[in-house]
Amino acid sequence: MDIVQMLAPGPFGGLERVVAQLCGGLSSRGHSVVAALLVEEEQTEEPGLVAALLGSGAAVELIRAPHRAYRRERALVRQLLSSSRPDLMHTHGYHADVLLRSVGQQVGLPVAATVHGFTGGGFKNRLFEGLQRRSLRRMDATVAVSRALADRLARSGVPEQRLHVVRNAYSSPGELLSRDEARSRLGLDPTAQVVGWVGRVTPEKGPDVMVEALGQLRTPGVELSIVGRGRLEATLKQRVVQLGLAGMVHWHGAVPDAWRLFRAFDAYCLSSHTEGTPIALFEAMAAAVPVVATEVGGVPDVVSVREAFLTPPGDAAALAAALDQALAEGRGARVVAASERLTREFGLDPWLDRYETIYRSITRVRDSQPR
Repeated sequence: MDIVQMLAPGPFGGLERVVAQLCGGLSSRGHSVVAALLVEEEQTEEPGLVAALLGSGAAVELIRAPHRAYRRERALVRQLLSSSRPDLMHTHGYHADVLLRSVGQQVGLPVAATVHGFTGGGFKNRLFEGLQRRSLRRMDATVAVSRALADRLARSGVPEQRLHVVRNAYSSPGELLSRDEARSRLGLDPTAQVVGWVGRVTPEKGPDVMVEALGQLRTPGVELSIVGRGRLEATLKQRVVQLGLAGMVHWHGAVPDAWRLFRAFDAYCLSSHTEGTPIALFEAMAAAVPVVATEVGGVPDVVSVREAFLTPPGDAAALAAALDQALAEGRGARVVAASERLTREFGLDPWLDRYETIYRSITRVRDSQPR
């Protein structure tokens, strides 16, 4: 099949990792894949996804339009689709879902969307997500990355016959750094006990809960390594000072290829209030790092209490207690079980099989319709 993957990429993160994996996997199976990336004309740096796609077999098209020049953007996408005539378009993220679904369908293409999760938050985000759910009702196929997300989409009116659950998969992009190499890269004390936190420093990810939990740990001398950027960073730095923890928290910002660094951590913490199926969780499991995670979204689809320590969202005391347990247990039975489950249930081939099946089902339906 000829497939266009359409998205407005952010700084490289979970969604972008999934798209890179999908493009590379489909290309390796003989499909012709184009990653069409929506980029603001004013943006000078290439999206990180471009580098990740090098050597994947997928082609990359940068669709540049001025900020909020949506008519221009739609015209450029229509031109791309009309000239290349792919078999289908696959959108990722609310930008592509809302603005470009109709463009694909107007030129006669079936359109699939993968919903990676909702962030919630303020009025603007809720408005965008409302528009996204409205557009998803009209997709030829909608993929949810967890059962919880699929239930939410069904309640919002996405037809169940066009709704599919496909949990994210994991394939290592390369070699992990050793513990010493990773700590050196991050500038961490080789002898300290370190909890790693990786993600966008934004409200839905709960970094504030992690900071509060750090102040409640009973294990002495634990340090926190925060990898990522976001709008809560300045506020959290002030809170860290208020709690007297300034010397215990390391702010690394956005780090390229952060997946290589997970062995630097003695435990990995995911403190989110909402999630799809977090790729960072897979990365911690692959690195054999003890996991402490909030029981939200697709997290219970990936780990149970056999493989991780699970806590309610927003509960700093529970998070601290679980981190104390994880640090005491170390790389024990839960870590072994997590590694085995990652290999057993989240391999790339079954995941690609599911997407191919969905693609073929919507192209057959569209081909059978009178023109």
